[in-house]
Amino acid sequence: MRYVCEICGFLYDPSEGVPECNIPPGFPFDRVDEDWNCPECGSGKDNFTLLRG
Repeated sequence: MRYVCEICGFLYDPSEGVPECNIPPGFPFDRVDEDWNCPECGSGKDNFTLLRG
């Protein structure tokens, strides 16, 4: 299940993680800290939505 930032389009793919944010591959989005921000635009986790399809 991938998530996309509604502000800039950054894609959070749990299979890849976000190494520059110390989020390892395989880390589910629902376990990412609530105060985490998009590494591209800085928007909050609440601006991410599940990518369908």
